[in-house]
Amino acid sequence: MDKKTLLVAEHIDKRFGITHAVNDVSLTIAAGEIRGLIGENGSGKSTFCQMLCGIYTIGGGTFTLDGKQLHIRNQVEANNEGISIIVQEMGTLSGLTVAENIYLGHEEPFMRMGVKDTRAMNREAQKLLDSYGFGQIKAGAMIDQYNFEDRKLVEIVKATYMKPKILVIDETTTALSQNGRLELYKIMDAVREDGRSVIFISHDLSEVLAHTDTVSVLRDGEYIDTIESPQVTEDDLKRLMVGREIGSAYYRTDYDDPVTGDTVLSVQSVTVPGELDNISFDLHKGEILGFGGLSESGMHEIGKAIFGASWDREGTVVLADGTKINDIPTAISHSIAYTSKNRDNESIILNESIRNNIVLPSLEDLANHGLLNGRKLTSFADEQAKNMQTKMQNVHQFVSDLSGGNKQKVVLARWLGKGSDILVLDSPTRGIDVKVKQAIYALMADLRKQGKAIIMISEEIQELLGMADRILIMKDGKVNGEFLRNPDLSEEDLIAKMV
Repeated sequence: MDKKTLLVAEHIDKRFGITHAVNDVSLTIAAGEIRGLIGENGSGKSTFCQMLCGIYTIGGGTFTLDGKQLHIRNQVEANNEGISIIVQEMGTLSGLTVAENIYLGHEEPFMRMGVKDTRAMNREAQKLLDSYGFGQIKAGAMIDQYNFEDRKLVEIVKATYMKPKILVIDETTTALSQNGRLELYKIMDAVREDGRSVIFISHDLSEVLAHTDTVSVLRDGEYIDTIESPQVTEDDLKRLMVGREIGSAYYRTDYDDPVTGDTVLSVQSVTVPGELDNISFDLHKGEILGFGGLSESGMHEIGKAIFGASWDREGTVVLADGTKINDIPTAISHSIAYTSKNRDNESIILNESIRNNIVLPSLEDLANHGLLNGRKLTSFADEQAKNMQTKMQNVHQFVSDLSGGNKQKVVLARWLGKGSDILVLDSPTRGIDVKVKQAIYALMADLRKQGKAIIMISEEIQELLGMADRILIMKDGKVNGEFLRNPDLSEEDLIAKMV
């Protein structure tokens, strides 16, 4: 028996200047269905969903939900119509409590004669958090005291507690640990079993196939096809996404090229209270040193500590010439680059141009007797952006208008333009499609051959196995295992040291 149609999108269209982000896309989603939505970065999938959810106005076409044509002007109206979204980057607001974030735009039940009953709001929010298994998060606490993953868990509660008819999940799993992902999968299954629907965006194609019923593919803003998930392979999806075969060169294939370069960075007895406990290691010229572990293992704090961004760090980070790295300006001036897992808040300035983002660490190098030339800055940024094959209108476009993959290209262009010799890359391919991942892996391999030293922090075990010369596994703030590059090294070997 055919399922009831829940959502119909007809001739959906959206332009940003000369960029046709979504071009005449039509598709239908049934009640009780988990629909995967995939495509390269810039394919239009997030823009399509953000129009559905009221984040962007619709450029053309119509959405019809449960037989009713929608005229949504903002996210609150979308929520009231039964549509919720968990966005890729940070979707909670600083300066508010956890409870205030959960009920943002829906405070009416807690208003008493125009005054908010904070105690009642906190009580109900805590009941929700506890029911989801997120009791470690306290409703009355300020959201700012929680890390990126816990804030994502709050977003999950916010987006789902009202039981929306359509739940959009936009690259959320990249911010979650394995336990967090499992909880999200349970929520997706519960939505389906309740006769409601999920639109699931992810660049992890194995995850898409495992947790969806059907998959729709967008390419360059246009609808390509919808297929049944059990009937296709990852390679089938890749071909549909890019319009051609993805080459076999993905991860590194060399295993007989040991690192012999000199030590370029020495980390000795580094401790960050509550995060890192007496960490020591050396980084060598021409080495990709991988750090892995569960999300709370301390591995993400490693990058900040090396870059001088941990104010309460103890121990030493020393370059080969004896320079001690204790702050960010010293790190930058001595050729150290850092890209954060939390890209939108820590690695780029969203409401600035591509140009201004790329030139930022190189301003001193580009100045002539202390003066900056706008034309020179534009030329420099344009060259670096094009070297990274950034999909953009021009370098004066705001970074906030770019897809996740193109934002990451801007981040990397910034540091490659600076000529950094040591690159600390935290989750360098998070939220990036398979084609851009392939390009970044090739870039890392090339930088390694040039003698650059790379620290790659990753929650993706295959990424560590495929790219690193050496892997350090973190657990409870300490190094719990070390592995050299080896074709026989397995995921199980690494996992055994993580848990």
